[in-house]
Amino acid sequence: MHTLIAQVAVPVLAAAKSKTPFYIAGGVLVGWALLLFAMGTRKPEIPGNRTSQRAIMAVSVVLVLFTLTMAVATSGGG
Repeated sequence: MHTLIAQVAVPVLAAAKSKTPFYIAGGVLVGWALLLFAMGTRKPEIPGNRTSQRAIMAVSVVLVLFTLTMAVATSGGG
């Protein structure tokens, strides 16, 4: 998964070091956190089963890794 992100994101970002991809990734991560918060306050039993727990953890990990990748890719290094 990481190599796929690197192959897609890094060449696009190499031309210009715009921070926009990082801001978008961070915004999506924040949106995901707020969605989980809203779902958890309305239904405290969410996630109900082990499959749902793993799905939520997997999506969260992917979003965090993508946001970190965008942070590194858009950092001022040159």
